[in-house]
Amino acid sequence: MATLSRKQQTQKRHKRLRRNLSGTSQKPRLAVFRSNNHIYAQVIDDDSQSTICAASTIEKDLRVNLKSNGSNCDASKAVGELVAQRALSKGVQQVVFDRGGNIYHGRVKALAEAAREAGLEF
Repeated sequence: MATLSRKQQTQKRHKRLRRNLSGTSQKPRLAVFRSNNHIYAQVIDDDSQSTICAASTIEKDLRVNLKSNGSNCDASKAVGELVAQRALSKGVQQVVFDRGGNIYHGRVKALAEAAREAGLEF
């Protein structure tokens, strides 16, 4: 039996999660993607297949405020707060959290907690 790479394991977990996870217009999905250097978050309505809002560490206005690159928990907190503000301004209060196959720990957890503190419910 062949061993799976870390990326393949993450993709396998994400497929398993997405079987039961779907965003609607009333309760869209907050999807998180974590790369080695950056973190991305978007609020998605799966029914209409559209992105309501998004935030990431590659945005210029966010990078100016960060002390280092986008691969730490402080950057994740900033992205979580920003995506929550943008979602609330579009009238979204409740979301379903999609951790993207990543383990709920570290940068993913920091983003989720910052989004909760900024006013999103999930």
